[in-house]
Amino acid sequence: MATITKKKVLNQKQFGGTPYGNKATLEFNLTTNAIGAFADSDVATAVQSGDKIRLGVLPAGFRLEDSKVIVSDAFTAAVTANLGFEYVDGVDSTAVPQSATYFGSALALSSAARLRNATTNAPVTLPKDAYLILTTGGAANAVVGVADIFIENVLTGAP
Repeated sequence: MATITKKKVLNQKQFGGTPYGNKATLEFNLTTNAIGAFADSDVATAVQSGDKIRLGVLPAGFRLEDSKVIVSDAFTAAVTANLGFEYVDGVDSTAVPQSATYFGSALALSSAARLRNATTNAPVTLPKDAYLILTTGGAANAVVGVADIFIENVLTGAP
């Protein structure tokens, strides 16, 4: 299966800090075009079942707390997804192991919905930068689909 990366994923800016607190929500988007390809990616072909999509970077020092996926335009019937993270440098951490399902597994993207994190994973603080990854399942996508992903966290600063 292919690995699909959002264009300029290592250079995108994320904001959310405030002078009165360190709670932040990072927003990521997955929009596919008429043939089912991730519109803002380095791949022009349709997203297939089993593809891993790097949506953006979760910076080192972020304490991951919660997630929400809003599917406002449904993907192809039977398309599901796992939502998690993996380290940018490709090296796992024993203290905070990367997880392809940290925020959820088998999330139904095939119908419009608001999907809250239903996992029982304890909050963790990332020791280094990690990609937010969405791994598809169930079926290949062949339609326009839109999902906005919100990751709630506490900015603790780089370790």
